[in-house]
Amino acid sequence: MAQDSQEMKLGINGLGRIGKLTLWDQVARKHFKELVVNIGRQAGTSLQDIVHYIERDSTYGMLHTRLYGHTAAPCITDVDEASGSLVIDGVRVTLLREHRNPAEIGWHAHDVRLVVDTTGRFLDPSLPADHPKGAVRGHLQSGAHKVIVSAPFKIEDKGQAMPEDAVTTVMGINAHAYDPRRHRIVSNASCTTTCLAHMIKPILDHFGPKKLLSASMATVHAATGSQEVLDRLPKPGKSDLRKNRSIMNNIILTTTGAAKALGLVIPEMQRIGIIAESVRIPTSTGSLIILVMNLQEDLSGNAIRKEAVNEVYRQAAASDPRGYLHFTLRQNVSCDIIGHPAAAAIIEGHETHTRTAEVTIDLDTVPGLDEKILASLPDHQIRVPVTQVVVYGWYDNEMGSYVHMLGDRIVSIAEDL
Repeated sequence: MAQDSQEMKLGINGLGRIGKLTLWDQVARKHFKELVVNIGRQAGTSLQDIVHYIERDSTYGMLHTRLYGHTAAPCITDVDEASGSLVIDGVRVTLLREHRNPAEIGWHAHDVRLVVDTTGRFLDPSLPADHPKGAVRGHLQSGAHKVIVSAPFKIEDKGQAMPEDAVTTVMGINAHAYDPRRHRIVSNASCTTTCLAHMIKPILDHFGPKKLLSASMATVHAATGSQEVLDRLPKPGKSDLRKNRSIMNNIILTTTGAAKALGLVIPEMQRIGIIAESVRIPTSTGSLIILVMNLQEDLSGNAIRKEAVNEVYRQAAASDPRGYLHFTLRQNVSCDIIGHPAAAAIIEGHETHTRTAEVTIDLDTVPGLDEKILASLPDHQIRVPVTQVVVYGWYDNEMGSYVHMLGDRIVSIAEDL
């Protein structure tokens, strides 16, 4: 018999940025009767030091004021050092501080069937549960029935295929791809992939994948834990010297796996292809995707204009049942979207741009073209009208976008468990 999801316990592995904010999110939702959080090590001098860390945040403020406003009183009570337990706004939370290897955590002892791993360390679903460095499958060996990973999968052995029981989903895009009878490990992709998917899908739905000739994106991304506060000497074998430079002083070029993950959640993009780049900037959260798309025009000659593109997004946002896509004509800066609830992407319609031009293609350079086609064209050339579209999409890469949608994924899987 299926267990009522509201009578279940949720396991959270890791208490970093995503782990802590997931704890906040689940306390606010009140969906699980208890939260069991594995830290995997001692922290501070007592449980009170962990409470101090949980209840306040440099980006989002105090937990109780976020829940109830600035007149609210602190909401963490019943702190018990011996049992490692506390109560946050009526929700019981148990903190585990012994094991970092997922296989050794012992979720079964705490009656935890669903775990979200927020550590960013265990991303390879092809590794066995007893891998010496730990593996995401260790959670299953430890008693969990399902595991959600708060990052894209990363299979280290390129010869290994994605396991049959693993799937990548983005809420509002391909959440239905999760099959509770088959899948045991679910990646919630990344914050950037989530935003990008919600920016691309309305275009594909409206114009069709055949008209999207190419796409590229760059994310202007807030700092993450992979950057250094001050310049440091790189570790042995590290070739990217920029990650060791101070994020407080620099704009840092880096990489993103958003393009690869996008193909997993929107299969049509595997044929089209997309280039994805990332730039880290010295802000704590609030990021921006600049998406550039080349669309083939209709034979009617009616060029795609800014107003038409904005209308596509306006209608998509209005018809989004979960409200993940937002459209605005306001002129925003990054602080304006921090904490914005449920917004996978906020389209800045004021900055949408289009430019239409004819692209000349020399058919002599096209391999395998029928000679009869060439003979019918005196100059062996065709001219194709193409519109370049630039769209800007904001996202709060921590709480407002990613953690909120991760929370929706957690609850939806719990309800099917």
